[in-house]
Amino acid sequence: MEDVVAKYVSQKVSKTRWRPVPATALQPPEVFATGSWDNEENNISIWSVGDFEGLGLSGEYHGEPHLLCDIQHSGDVMDLQFLDQERIVAASSNGTVTIFKHHQNNETLSVSRKWEKAHHYNPSYSSASCTGIVCNSPEIFTVGEDGKINLFTAERTDAVRTLDNADSSTLHAVTYLRTTEILTVNSIGQLKIWDFRQQGNEPSQIFSLTGERVPLHCVDRHPNQQHIVATGGQDGVLSIWDVRQGSMPASLLKAHEAELWEVHFHPSSPDHLFTCSEDGSLWHWDASMDVSGKKSLLHTGGRSSTFLSHSAVNQSIITPWLSNDPAKDRIETTNLISSPTLSINSLDVLRSCLVYGTDAESIYVKKTLFA
Repeated sequence: MEDVVAKYVSQKVSKTRWRPVPATALQPPEVFATGSWDNEENNISIWSVGDFEGLGLSGEYHGEPHLLCDIQHSGDVMDLQFLDQERIVAASSNGTVTIFKHHQNNETLSVSRKWEKAHHYNPSYSSASCTGIVCNSPEIFTVGEDGKINLFTAERTDAVRTLDNADSSTLHAVTYLRTTEILTVNSIGQLKIWDFRQQGNEPSQIFSLTGERVPLHCVDRHPNQQHIVATGGQDGVLSIWDVRQGSMPASLLKAHEAELWEVHFHPSSPDHLFTCSEDGSLWHWDASMDVSGKKSLLHTGGRSSTFLSHSAVNQSIITPWLSNDPAKDRIETTNLISSPTLSINSLDVLRSCLVYGTDAESIYVKKTLFA
């Protein structure tokens, strides 16, 4: 990727997230946040992408990302989500959940709210890692190693609701399914749907991988079709689920040679999906080929990948991710990393821009996903 700009940051990067762009704004995203892990001191950092126009005399980009501000974070940053334009929520390996406020007038970060040991083991009160968060301002859902689910709001000092023993396994990630429903993935290969309109601590639905109970590390929901969910597992397999149908994945796609750490549908072009892995690869999955063979606007080279297995699904809306026509069971895949690196822990995609972070203590920004 010649149009990628790298920045060495002297810290292993665990999470990267674009700051949301207002729907009416035409410009590409300009600011992103990162969190670090496995360092003596971990940080939350806010970056500006800089101007990518023009090469210097040495052939290098002038516009590498530059640090706007940072703040120390206690414990590894396990997850990071923007609550709004100014606030970002961080999940810690020590069980704490913190809201940081970015003061854009003087480029500083401050703690706006903190829930100490939001995740912990009973009755010892020893901390458990907070592994995942999902936000829909003012609500914040958190999941953890302790199998607990919390619902916080930015205005309250205590939890609105806690499901203490929601899962007997470690919960690894969480996403919204609908306004009142969340979906979690756990360490024994299960997806669970939780409806917060209902009382009680039981999920409304459970889905699971068949055979070996491979831990699921990440989950994302299709932005337009809420019944379509993608998960990534410890075995490097990408699974696509239709939560209206059955209890097993609709398709399994062999992706990476090691743990799949994050999966993201493109928020505005969801026929495109991105995954990153411990094996140092970052895959772009292009399912945009329509029946006539026409491609969408997102251009890729690369090779094709076929489904490992497939189950026919009755579809109310045609989507390439749930296609049951064997002739169309092909998805073009491209590794966006030209040379292997250490683990790529996190990625985020917005408009035509991609940002990702690695254990090689570097962050990368690509500004032209679209041809």
